[in-house]
Amino acid sequence: MDTGSHLLFGFTMAGLSYLDPAVSGDPTLAQAVMVGTVVGSNAPDIDSVVRLKGYSAYIRYHRGIMHSIPAWFVWPAVIAVPLAAGYQVWDHFWTLYGWILLSVAFHVILDLFNTYGVQIARPFAKKWFHLDILAIFEPFLFVVHLGGLWWWYQGADPRQLFGWVYAVTIGYIAVRAWHHRRVIDRVYRETDLTGICHVLPTFHWFHWLFVVETEDGFYTGKVSGRSVRVEDFYPKAQEHSAIRASMKTDGVRAFLSFAQWVHVTCRELQDGYEVIWSDVRFWYDKKLPFGVNVRLDKQGNVVWQRLGWRKRLWDPPFV
Repeated sequence: MDTGSHLLFGFTMAGLSYLDPAVSGDPTLAQAVMVGTVVGSNAPDIDSVVRLKGYSAYIRYHRGIMHSIPAWFVWPAVIAVPLAAGYQVWDHFWTLYGWILLSVAFHVILDLFNTYGVQIARPFAKKWFHLDILAIFEPFLFVVHLGGLWWWYQGADPRQLFGWVYAVTIGYIAVRAWHHRRVIDRVYRETDLTGICHVLPTFHWFHWLFVVETEDGFYTGKVSGRSVRVEDFYPKAQEHSAIRASMKTDGVRAFLSFAQWVHVTCRELQDGYEVIWSDVRFWYDKKLPFGVNVRLDKQGNVVWQRLGWRKRLWDPPFV
């Protein structure tokens, strides 16, 4: 999810920790736990610094090993040791470790529910996992957690307050998962398409995008309320020597390590070719805004390439 939400959830996780008598009975430990859960709820995204090396490095490593299950247990140790030393709470080290572990795991699980996904099985497998249930930013969850912080500031008992906040959070995610499953069933029922159906969330509860993967390509469409509409079809394969040549570039190799549903086209230019690779997963408004553009001369030599978004920062989709 977005950085602001992860930061907010770190504070509310600290409030939830008051359910632990060791935390609620020791103000020093409570302060250490708060620092730990806030840092822990954002720690996996430290891999964003690889963006400084270029976008190809970013999509290779962001939400990769730092978000893996083994890293869940490393991050709490890295964070808890200096906190235990600084706050002198070594007697409660495992309590501190446990709450930081919970904040790290909650971060990764929320990212797993997004469309972008995580490589949760690294280093054992490089597969990307994504459940496509939650948007990158969920206004309902943000308001619930922000409201919880406000009530805590006003003097409410954090134990009961954040018990309810996280109960509502789990319930909301469960309802979204149930709704997601029903939308998939509706797409199959009302389009008569056969293949693998992927339904993708938007900021609106009752508006979804979908991609149906068939043997030949990808059908895209929208579910808006009671309406189910197929909009476009993108074929999977196109053979051309320029396409094969473009696969040698770093941008295309990085893209293929991340992309899930690949569409590629080649068009001839006056002085060569342009190969356009796109991930249909991020389609929006009859466009494929994420991928790689590669230009080659008539001899198949790469003269230019660009990996990333073909849209303005403030335009959807937001992932």
